[in-house]
Amino acid sequence: MGDLDIRPATADDLSAIVALLADDPLGAQRESPDDMTPYRAALERLDADPNQHLVVAVRDGRVIGTLQLTIIPGLSHKGATRALIEAVRIHAGERSSGLGSLLIEWAIDTARRLECRMVQLTSDKTRTDAHRFYERLGFSATHEGFKLRL
Repeated sequence: MGDLDIRPATADDLSAIVALLADDPLGAQRESPDDMTPYRAALERLDADPNQHLVVAVRDGRVIGTLQLTIIPGLSHKGATRALIEAVRIHAGERSSGLGSLLIEWAIDTARRLECRMVQLTSDKTRTDAHRFYERLGFSATHEGFKLRL
């Protein structure tokens, strides 16, 4: 992957991250790259929470991937701490390059280092390519997810 750097996201990365989030049919419907105000506020909340890890993959000074890893302490599973992977996005020109696997491996390694006993994620039902990708990495579709928009 050349000189790839996976590092914590900064305010300077925010426009590139939002562009990645908006660069697919689902993201295009729910993201607003023209108004960065809510994203700046969200980044401040993430930065203030030690259980949040928003990272970017950078090559040649360009953000080409991102994901958010959330650490969730819990009581179930004998007090297990879980890691939740969210908002995995790869620049269109980098898809199928192995970058997604590297980002997920980073998340799993970080979860292990933080003594999590489980890594979980959700993926929209329409993202069938993503489902195959996660299954290739060892994830299993063990649960049916539910959401309630507020």
